[in-house]
Amino acid sequence: MLMYRIARSRIPFCLLLSALLPFPAGGGTGSATQTLTAIINPGYALSAPATASLTHTQTTFQPFQATVAVNYEVRTSPTGSGKITLQVTNDFSPSGGPSAANGNLTYTCGSANLGTPCSGTQTASTTTQTPLLTLPASTCTGGGGACSSQDPNSVNLTFTLTDNPGFPTGTYSATITFTISAM
Repeated sequence: MLMYRIARSRIPFCLLLSALLPFPAGGGTGSATQTLTAIINPGYALSAPATASLTHTQTTFQPFQATVAVNYEVRTSPTGSGKITLQVTNDFSPSGGPSAANGNLTYTCGSANLGTPCSGTQTASTTTQTPLLTLPASTCTGGGGACSSQDPNSVNLTFTLTDNPGFPTGTYSATITFTISAM
């Protein structure tokens, strides 16, 4: 008796369900629309060699130098801009030798294939970010058209470290942090 009730209750439900679903008689067509939204934000990527050796020409007390390529990818908004800066986050150690805090480390920017590099000689700082490159509005890396055809873009820096006769001999190292931003 219980089985009869279950079977009996399914038949009216199926008939009711098929009566509620509108199916066109004899075929037909239909349509649906979909709105797609993409939010494209300013973006960036940055890379530089993990290490660089400052060297000199073996001429007494001439400055040490190293050239470093900084690679970047960027997209700025139509009303925004971008920049790359650098800061000495760990000064030369051991102490008693050269010091960025004492103005012993400077740099110059070479040409860049996207953006405007710094001009003149910049003094690297342990307390503030100093300029490396500025990027205008509507700037983008790769892809051609309005974008740079280079991917990644790059700018060369030449670091110069004073070789003061008062510095004790030894190996000294410092950490430079590059920062990129885009709006």
